[in-house]
Amino acid sequence: MRFSTSFLDEIRDRVPISQVVGTRATFDKRKSNPGRGDFWACCPFHGEKTPSFHCEDRKGRYHCFGCGVSGDHFRFLVELDGMSFPEAVERVAEMAGVPMPARDPEAEKREKERASLTDVMEMATQFFQDCLQGAQGAEARSYLRGRGISSATQQTFRLGFAPDSRNALKEFLSGRGIGKEQMEACGLVVSGPDIPVSYDRFRGRVMFPIEDTRGRVIAFGGRALSSDVPAKYLNSPDTELFHKGNVLYNHARARKAAKGGPVIAVEGYMDVIALAQAGIENVVAPLGTALTENQLELVWRMSGEPVLCFDGDGAGLRAAWRAADLALPMVQPGRSLRFALLPEGKDPDDLVREEGRQAFDGLVAEARPLADLLWMRETSGRVFDTPERRAELEQTFRELANRIRDENVRRHYAQELRDRVQSFFGSASQAGWKKRGGFSSRGGAPGRQGAAAGRFAVSESLARSALVKKTASIMPLREAAIIVTLVNHPALIDEQFDAVEKLLLSNADLRRLHSALLDAVAHDVAHDREALTQAIAAAGLGEVLERAQALLQRANQWPALPEAAFEDAREAFLQALHLHRSAGALHRELKAAEQALANEPTEENYRHLVEIQAELRNLQSAEALIEGFGVLSGRVGRS
Repeated sequence: MRFSTSFLDEIRDRVPISQVVGTRATFDKRKSNPGRGDFWACCPFHGEKTPSFHCEDRKGRYHCFGCGVSGDHFRFLVELDGMSFPEAVERVAEMAGVPMPARDPEAEKREKERASLTDVMEMATQFFQDCLQGAQGAEARSYLRGRGISSATQQTFRLGFAPDSRNALKEFLSGRGIGKEQMEACGLVVSGPDIPVSYDRFRGRVMFPIEDTRGRVIAFGGRALSSDVPAKYLNSPDTELFHKGNVLYNHARARKAAKGGPVIAVEGYMDVIALAQAGIENVVAPLGTALTENQLELVWRMSGEPVLCFDGDGAGLRAAWRAADLALPMVQPGRSLRFALLPEGKDPDDLVREEGRQAFDGLVAEARPLADLLWMRETSGRVFDTPERRAELEQTFRELANRIRDENVRRHYAQELRDRVQSFFGSASQAGWKKRGGFSSRGGAPGRQGAAAGRFAVSESLARSALVKKTASIMPLREAAIIVTLVNHPALIDEQFDAVEKLLLSNADLRRLHSALLDAVAHDVAHDREALTQAIAAAGLGEVLERAQALLQRANQWPALPEAAFEDAREAFLQALHLHRSAGALHRELKAAEQALANEPTEENYRHLVEIQAELRNLQSAEALIEGFGVLSGRVGRS
């Protein structure tokens, strides 16, 4: 049913979006400001523990900074409650006290037809399930047992079997009053002007029902048992219910299981099912094709940094590269990808069956960021022994960075790739960017060590190994001191909550600890050190905390440790926080000044750059801090 823009605007304006969201989410009293129409809650889409879901009555919009979902009144009801758009409009109109416009009979008819098609798909699903458990499903059951799929898992995913017959399903549905038009509309039979009698599309195949976000079956994937059929896997055609590029296998279950954590995308149905049987349920898969832009958007709604897991062969690596190219223009703050490549010749199904869940968990934990994959792709197996080849690599990275639409992320990628190239070819190889983000041609010749290191790239197998087994980045001392102080002196969390909540940290492990602290506050277990450390351990971050404390002990940063008096800890924390904020702001100004000078090399821009550099030096000197607390207020460190 179509609605006029004026009608939609009227009911949106009459109903604050917080009234719609408030029916499904509990607003956080500490962060929300009802007087300004500004509300925060734990996201109802991905089950987080720390409020990052924001809605503003003035704008009539919501946005989750955790999973990236956003929209208006109607989209909230469509995506969370699974309503159709007309149903969502009717709900908001009822809340607004505005009568609905006259219904469109044709639109209403189409909606009823669509609902009836889901009933047909449900009948087909039950038919396939019954066939799997009957005498004719013996071979299919044997195949599933051979793949290690238990009966319970078969029931969970509603697996079935399509008999090797041209009309078994067709006759079953006909016997229940289903007409050929509905069968054709569901894609269950093959028909057409050159086919006198339609016949079953799926024959002699293990059947995988494909569900929508509400858990309704909208399509099927079929795996052939015979080796002499043209297509090993066969999907339903696009229908009124199903558009292959807009659907993820196991979407509904994975969204519930993710609970704010990463979602893992694998290549096939059996990978999803095998991982779910091993207890890893936050897994989805595209439907037999490369990941599409719409599918990537669906994954990002569940997780800001999903892990794409590909088979450890040439095809898997090429699939990872295609996904990287697809995602690159769309990355933005809070939205990126990580990549896990399996050992050569293995897929997730093989790995969990042969080595158990722990092996797969380890692989996901070592997944590398998008920038690593791009670097590996462009450098592995190549030789850079001439200036022309090195210039070509620089140009490639410049073009990759320029494809990113978000200005801030584009700038950081340009900086990251520039730094890697400089390190790769030697510190003297290149001095800076050309105007508008290019590399400068003014750098001197590479030093002997840099040239030796940079001219010959590592082998592809070694690069792939580095991709999944790279060592953790160094933990910054100042950031570690801030977080450890909060753990050991938790009264500071409540006292400085606004500052603690807005902390920006560069280290991934410390960011995870920071999230665990905020989760503990939300669950009211941050009142003392023992309860807080237990919550951190329960979150699987005990080793990270131990590593951070050991770092501070080695550096003699006593105010962060448990033995320090609270007043000493507070003073040191506030000084470190001030330095962290000031240094962060100055570094951002420095990057902007460098970019401005590269774009417009004027005397004024150069003077501004020098002034910021001087401020950074003065800040470090005035605070007498060396990457952390150092000596504070005249106190000497004590062990």
